[in-house]
Parts: sequence; C-alpha cells; structure tokens
Amino acid sequence: MSLSILVNTSACVGAGQCALVAGEVFEQDDDGIVVLLEESPGGSQESSVRRAASLCPARAIELRG
Repeated sequence: MSLSILVNTSACVGAGQCALVAGEVFEQDDDGIVVLLEESPGGSQESSVRRAASLCPARAIELRG
C-alpha cells in the first residue's frame, strides 16, 4: 500500500517544519499555511514525509498507508 497524505489547513499554525524537511511534498502559502504538493509521494520520499508529519506541532498532517 502506498503512502497517502491528508493535511488539515485549518489546524496548521504555519511552523513550516514540513516544508523544511520535505520541500518536494509540502510548501507554505503566503500566510504560512501548509500546501500539499504531492498527495501520494514515492517511496524515496516516505522517510522525509514521515519526519515532517512527526515534527508538525499542530498535527495537521495525517499519513495513511
């Protein structure tokens, strides 16, 4: 099963850890809110995506798979 990502933009506090750790999958909009660039990243990105989710202070990133 491949990894899929859901983000809760309402919960996001704009800390930016996701974009720093996994910039190929996440970025921030002009207000600092998370923007999901890739809903189902490849296997090579899984480690950085899992780290980004674990670092999110608002727990705004949910991983499935």
